[in-house]
Amino acid sequence: MKKGNEKELIAKCILLIEEKLSWGDSSNWHSEVFIELSETIQEHTKVLLSPTTLKRVWGKVNYSSSPSISTLNTLAQFIGYSNWRDFKSQQKSNKSIKKPFVKMTTVFSLAAFLALLFISLFSVIGSKKNELTTEDISRIKFSSKPVTNKIPNSVVFDFDLHNIKSDSIYIQQYWDATKTIKINSTQKQATGIYYYPGYFRAKLLVDGSIIKEHDLFIKSNGWSASVDYAPVPKYLEPYQFIKDRLKIDDDIIEEIKSSKSPLVSTYHFINDLGNISGDDFTLETTLKKTLNEKWAICQTASIYLIGEKGALIIPFTIPGCISDINVLLNDVYLNGKEQDLSSFGLDLSTLKNIKINVIKKHIKVIVDDQQIFSSKYNEEVGDLVGIRYKFLGAGEVKHINLLNAKGETILKDNFKSRPFQ
Repeated sequence: MKKGNEKELIAKCILLIEEKLSWGDSSNWHSEVFIELSETIQEHTKVLLSPTTLKRVWGKVNYSSSPSISTLNTLAQFIGYSNWRDFKSQQKSNKSIKKPFVKMTTVFSLAAFLALLFISLFSVIGSKKNELTTEDISRIKFSSKPVTNKIPNSVVFDFDLHNIKSDSIYIQQYWDATKTIKINSTQKQATGIYYYPGYFRAKLLVDGSIIKEHDLFIKSNGWSASVDYAPVPKYLEPYQFIKDRLKIDDDIIEEIKSSKSPLVSTYHFINDLGNISGDDFTLETTLKKTLNEKWAICQTASIYLIGEKGALIIPFTIPGCISDINVLLNDVYLNGKEQDLSSFGLDLSTLKNIKINVIKKHIKVIVDDQQIFSSKYNEEVGDLVGIRYKFLGAGEVKHINLLNAKGETILKDNFKSRPFQ
């Protein structure tokens, strides 16, 4: 097949994927969306395509080579074809059916063309009429406020659209383009719910374009814990997980253990940490897994370091399961199926002392005084706003010490002396 035809088919495949997902204009997709896309494709095809690979296919990263046949096979399977060859064959069949029809209906095709031309001209005129000017946008107001300091947390969005005429006005709650609230042009308020604490970017979209956006900080009010059922997690009271460490009560562990499907439990600390850069800090912590049966046999645990602009995700698992983990260093994604991440293979059934040191985007991971990993990334994480510990099943955290670039302690906790203890 000619190279030009191959590019056309890839473009059509991308379009079909976007239609299937309905995640909005892909020109607005950023790193976290491609992480979600990677996970969604893996869920449907059992094949993992890295976010970096998907960014190349979507043209977000400069890359001269065509996608590999294995990548194309997976993309074709995601939209219902057996493989890439099947997808190409079906497109050829469609073309061969259409050609004689066009020849037999020249007059009708011409009429259709003229009708489409008229509609297009009308649309252009209409779009110019409704096109927003800089002055229009400057008059639009868009703000938000959480209604409580607990989780879940509803947020009230206040806005003034100044009589913008459009039937496509949405508030996108965070990076997932499917999490939107439809509003009308005369509306002044809307509400949305957030089930997890975090640092989000709320966007006001008119006709698919981002008109206004702002940061939205949903704090955890100290340490919080959740069993991550979908779509609504189970929240734990402090006395159920804060002892002399972060540790879920035995009855909750039994509930998790009884689940037929894998469950994740999470400890969250999302708060204003002051001026501590996510590109220059040190984290010292001690953790272990406490549920290693059935679907939790891999003992997978991950530390999430959340910044205003990005995140670092450092996973650990037993040596036999390293193929299933992925490391995220903001813009750098390391796929366990494509890279050797065996250094992250640990026996987490006993306490492990973990140190994560970042100096000017150069990260080192040290376990029990031995460096297991070193790498660099490029894009700024921004100021740190929180940390999460995620465990497949359940786990515990004995202590945490977070220091800034000057060695000053920003967050230190050994989880002792709580008023409810």
